[in-house]
Amino acid sequence: MRICLIVALFVFSAVVQASSTLRVGNQVLTAGDSQERVTDLLGKPSSKSHRRRSRTRGSRRGGVRVIDNNQGGEQWRYRHDGHVTVVTIVDGRVTEIEDHRI
Repeated sequence: MRICLIVALFVFSAVVQASSTLRVGNQVLTAGDSQERVTDLLGKPSSKSHRRRSRTRGSRRGGVRVIDNNQGGEQWRYRHDGHVTVVTIVDGRVTEIEDHRI
């Protein structure tokens, strides 16, 4: 049973990997880097989208859901060499890097 769990964890980790670093050639992109550095290392993104973060105001029963585009940041998607890399940028800085195979 324990071996099955370990094997399943390795399989899942190979499919999607979210981290704070990404190796690009002989350089490394890390969380906290500027969006200019992302463009320097990875080039123009294949697509961009706004990541929305919601927050609730009011009581537990009848709260109002507020969507704020500025707080969620942008997700830049790159497709290269059978991989999709998603870089999340908030306030001009990298906050998350996600890389997975197609």
